[in-house]
Amino acid sequence: MRIHILGSAAGGGFPQWNCNCRQCDGVRRGTLRAKPRTQSAIFVAPDGGADGVLFNASPDLLQQIKANPVLQPARGVRDTAIAAVMLVDGQVDHATGLLMLRERALPLPLWCTDPVAEDLTQGLPLLRVLGHFCGVERHVVEPDGRAFTIPGVAGLQFRAIALASKAAPYSPHRDAPVPGDNVGVLIEDTARGRSVFYAPGLGEITPPLFDLMCGADAVLVDGTFWTDDEMIRLGLSKKTARDIGHLPQSGPGGMLEWLDRLPARTRRLLIHVNNTNPILDEDSPERAELARRGVEVCEDGQTVEP
Repeated sequence: MRIHILGSAAGGGFPQWNCNCRQCDGVRRGTLRAKPRTQSAIFVAPDGGADGVLFNASPDLLQQIKANPVLQPARGVRDTAIAAVMLVDGQVDHATGLLMLRERALPLPLWCTDPVAEDLTQGLPLLRVLGHFCGVERHVVEPDGRAFTIPGVAGLQFRAIALASKAAPYSPHRDAPVPGDNVGVLIEDTARGRSVFYAPGLGEITPPLFDLMCGADAVLVDGTFWTDDEMIRLGLSKKTARDIGHLPQSGPGGMLEWLDRLPARTRRLLIHVNNTNPILDEDSPERAELARRGVEVCEDGQTVEP
């Protein structure tokens, strides 16, 4: 199994188009040792197979396809390695790239939960818009941990687990969450017996979820904010990280405490990193702290093989 990191930043990317914080300004000027990043998405394919699953359709999808030739195997006049798309939530930065796939000759195979399908039919009606182009062949993802497979992607098995986070701002469940607003996905390579847990939006880690993470060979989890009050301190928001559904890395009960408790063999990676997070600065003490703890920061173009 190969996991291609197409985009590793949170919504807005890095640098964010309208942001002049120390980090966005520094990466533009070349005064900060940091790598630009597009909005988060991954592509997962089995060993020896060209076709795979696109997890989340970023607004930067066309740029990501161009930068990752694995997504365009060029076996015909029109071709794609995207056998299906799976959405972990209905957020703008994970769903609006669906419109970039509208030129398909056949309906787009889309895997998502019922609450996400509802959000993308009513609050942000992308699925209705796609009905005027290629159309959508929607498959229900049940967020209960049961195993399922996806046609055209041999050797991989998937399990979706409901997470505590936040639904999109246009969702009727924004302030009253329901199971399936957000999911994490365990991706299993059945031939090699290897697995990866993927959760770019994660507001709370429960004991059953942590048990699942302990069984994975690698975890790609929420790296949005370093501190709970990060956006407040910078004067960019009145809400904490937890208020908007993201578990910060530092502080009591933060992501790093949980990652420290994983088995030593588990590879730990942070994805969906906000432009304000100091871990993007490769010379920062926060980045050094991650290195000391054996935690990686995902980069665009990176390939992970658990």
